[in-house]
Amino acid sequence: MAATKNKARGSQGQFPLTQNVTVVEGGTANLTCRVDQNDNTSLQWSNPAQQTLYFDDKKALRDNRIELVRASWHELSISVSDVSLSDEGQYTCSLFTMPVKTSKAFLTVLGVPEKPQITGFTSPVMEGERMQLTCKTSGSKPAADIRWFKNDKEVKDVKYLKEEDANRKTFTVSSTMDFLADRNDDGAVISCRVDHESLNSTPQIAMQVLEIHYTPLVKIISSNSWPEEGQSIILTCESKGKPVPEPVLWTKDGGELPDPERMVVNGRVLSISFLNKTDNGTYRCEAKNPIGRNSTEYVLIVHDPNALAGQTGPDHALIGGIVAVVVFVTLCSIILLGRYLARHKGTYLTNEAKGAEDAPDADTAIINAEGSQVNAEEKKEYFI
Repeated sequence: MAATKNKARGSQGQFPLTQNVTVVEGGTANLTCRVDQNDNTSLQWSNPAQQTLYFDDKKALRDNRIELVRASWHELSISVSDVSLSDEGQYTCSLFTMPVKTSKAFLTVLGVPEKPQITGFTSPVMEGERMQLTCKTSGSKPAADIRWFKNDKEVKDVKYLKEEDANRKTFTVSSTMDFLADRNDDGAVISCRVDHESLNSTPQIAMQVLEIHYTPLVKIISSNSWPEEGQSIILTCESKGKPVPEPVLWTKDGGELPDPERMVVNGRVLSISFLNKTDNGTYRCEAKNPIGRNSTEYVLIVHDPNALAGQTGPDHALIGGIVAVVVFVTLCSIILLGRYLARHKGTYLTNEAKGAEDAPDADTAIINAEGSQVNAEEKKEYFI
């Protein structure tokens, strides 16, 4: 119960002091009127209809809900139990001086909202269907607040409607949440929470658990990322759906498994032993439930372990080719250099040699000097 102090305005000396009171419907309201200085003057409480409730310690209105709490020259306190909305209004405490002094106390009655109800819910719901859930509560005063939650996360995109009840005192409020059913919402808890000051921070909550039916989701997991000839491989088909999918169907390249002795199916698991090149191909896993079916594929490539070893060691052919090219280039260079040197190598006579002074070049000098080799033996020179 909340209270606010009031006192008579402009009074001197003796004056009554009251408090505004707020109480929840069905609770008890305590109305107190105090006088700091009183010379045996009477006090009186009256209701919004100006009916006297108590005059000092004397009860004036026959209402079993109204009782005297305390009566003295300085205080007159009464209580009203099982308060209803009709009790709301302005109560008056009168001090019978000359002139009479009064103080007003306003009694506010809070209407408690009814427990909320969620409508529009069906179960199960097919994935992709539109759901429209409405949460409704009546009897609140002032109007209650409604909030939606999916698990622990608040849903903001909702509609809110407030309507005045027939008694023109309380309100009926409703809120609608509109969304498409999704497989991720299966098992989610949808809650509608009603907050109101009359609930003492303890909101009223209505809940529903979503059940979404959806087609299977299929995935193949391989036990061997690099299968080689002679090894084994295990392919596991994981399927998730609601209702739970039936046993899966394994196929290879669009047909039945060609070698049942080596290709063994155990529930969702396909085991292939002693792998060879004929096992290469596309393996399909298919799962279905009453909602629909789905499948996925795995391409198996069996590798040759010998080819793999050749690839991982040094490439001798490549190295040999490189060496051959280097040798060939070297030999060609030597031959070309030799020919060049042969063209420019020779002997010639010096200027003292006969006919050398008339030769235009070294080659001609050498040719002219061949006839005089005997005479110019000691003067022969070589030019390279």
